[in-house]
Amino acid sequence: MQRTEISSLGEFGLIEHLTKSVELKNTSSEKGVGDDAAVLLYGDKKTLVTTDLLLEGIHFDLMYVPLKHLGYKSAMVNFSDIYAMNGQPKQITVSIGISKRFSVEDMEAFYEGLYLACEHHGVDIVGGDTSASLTGLTISITCLGEGESDKIAYRNGAKDTDLICVSGDLGAAFMGLQILEREKAVYDGEKDFQPDFTGKEYLLERQLKPEARKDIVKFLSDDGIVPTSMIDISDGLSSELKHICKQSGVGCRVFEERIPIDYQTAMMAEQFNMNVTTVAMNGGEDYELLFTVPLYMHDKVSKIKGVHVIGHITKADYGLMLETRDGAEIELKAQGWDSIGK
Repeated sequence: MQRTEISSLGEFGLIEHLTKSVELKNTSSEKGVGDDAAVLLYGDKKTLVTTDLLLEGIHFDLMYVPLKHLGYKSAMVNFSDIYAMNGQPKQITVSIGISKRFSVEDMEAFYEGLYLACEHHGVDIVGGDTSASLTGLTISITCLGEGESDKIAYRNGAKDTDLICVSGDLGAAFMGLQILEREKAVYDGEKDFQPDFTGKEYLLERQLKPEARKDIVKFLSDDGIVPTSMIDISDGLSSELKHICKQSGVGCRVFEERIPIDYQTAMMAEQFNMNVTTVAMNGGEDYELLFTVPLYMHDKVSKIKGVHVIGHITKADYGLMLETRDGAEIELKAQGWDSIGK
């Protein structure tokens, strides 16, 4: 019998392979696999559903991730998926697998972070499950949200000449991870070791305590802007752009000089001898929103605080291109986070 290694497909290839023959049989199942959240139709508003699985040693390292921060981040990555559909998160269920090395106090710290995230975003914890685990800590969170029929944004709606917009800045979370990994390597069991995080607080916060962009969704709503497509940046800007372009049947052109990068990110990339544009394009875990809007909305979207126009959608024949600062054209390659393909 033929054996195909999962790593040959990668995370997204595996999902596509396993779900390509799925047929939705219920009229209430309006949108299934392929977006940041599923869309279910019950009554006037549509229900958005998303789920994330976080595994110790794959998605987080408790050597440097405090449990309270982990709880906060675990909730936030789910909220971000709902906001990426232009919806509002409302409820979550929390399931955890716990090994014997964790105490009640440890779990209290984890839930303290969960409660804080839910309080900030008006989300209820409505259920879940717990189990013993032989492989450390496992976290599975499902988030339910609401979206209005004429405002939900999918990945497949981008059109030629649409503007490509992104919130916040990119690459900071990845550089925060590099700092934590470096200090962990330096520590190596040293008894009196004190990590040096001076001047790097913003990068660490972006990695350990990301914020889902509820504010951007509100700004868009207040200004009457419904994105033609939208996705959150969890696996890197290049990867997310490829998702939108593939599902919309279009190409794109992004301008390097317009990619928003924080000063600390640029400085740390230089220290690590990394290309800062590569960091911003492929780093991941920024949980910013990437979205497209019609060209005529340029003036309106440019006035939204924290939103940057970084390029435009093209016809599919033109491909996915990055125009560098010196005018050269480079084909976009998705080199972001892929837990299965690693």
